[in-house]
Order: sequence, then structure tokens, then C-alpha cells
Amino acid sequence: MLNDVYNKRIIELAGNIPRIGRLKHPDASATAHSKLCGSTVTIDLKMDGDTVTDFAHIVKACALGQASSSIMASHVVGSTASELKALRETVRKMLKENGAPPDGKWADIAMLEPVRDYKARHASTLLTFDAVVDAIGQIEAQNDGAKATA
Repeated sequence: MLNDVYNKRIIELAGNIPRIGRLKHPDASATAHSKLCGSTVTIDLKMDGDTVTDFAHIVKACALGQASSSIMASHVVGSTASELKALRETVRKMLKENGAPPDGKWADIAMLEPVRDYKARHASTLLTFDAVVDAIGQIEAQNDGAKATA
């Protein structure tokens, strides 16, 4: 039932999104957009080696996109590239393949589990994860390019 999706905790997360805005000099920026609902998330990312050191975002999304962005912003700094790539895949499987939700510091994502029954809402829920992985890919490509020319 849709009331399970838009529960009190989801609404709280959506209403209290940390790290709103843009970074002055990000290592990469990425935007993810859902054609289905029109939601958009733009993220800025700074990394030192494999570890995220700073993050900011602009979230123009439904409550589910806002809630997942809120969870991301709360835990992304200090996370590694491989952790974040695996996280996106775990969340995708949770929504699309009845996979288990992540645990540890990402356990709040389990609140988004009821979204799996509403395929039209998967894209907005995944936006922040897709944008972060896109930005990581940009940074890795820059680093690989710098190594190739060195």
C-alpha cells in the first residue's frame, strides 16, 4: 500500500536533507534525472584518493528521491568509491530483484524497501546513487588520464 512507502520516517528524511547546495571546487559533478516523474538530483563530489571528503547536492525530487538523497548526504563523506558502487547495486537489487537492503551505516535505506512494489518510483529513489557513481566514474577517469600522461 502506498501509505507504507510514504511513512513518517520517509517524510522526516525528505524534510531534513543535509548538505544542500553546491561545492565551490568539486572534483566532479553529476546529474541524474527521471524521465518518468521529472525528479532531478545534482551532486558535487570531492575525493582524496578513493575516499569521499566532501559532498553537496541540489535535490528537486519527490519525497522518495529526497529521502534517499538525505540518507546519502548523511553517510557519504568518509565512504569509499567501491563501497558506494556496491551500495548502488545493492539498492538496485533491493528494489528490482527483492534483494536484501544494505546494513551498517546504510541500514536506513531499508525504509525504502516498500518502494519495490511501485516500479514507477524506482528511478526517483535511485537518482542519488546513480549520480554519485557517475561522479566517481568521472574522477576515476580523470585520475587514469593523469596517470597515462605522467
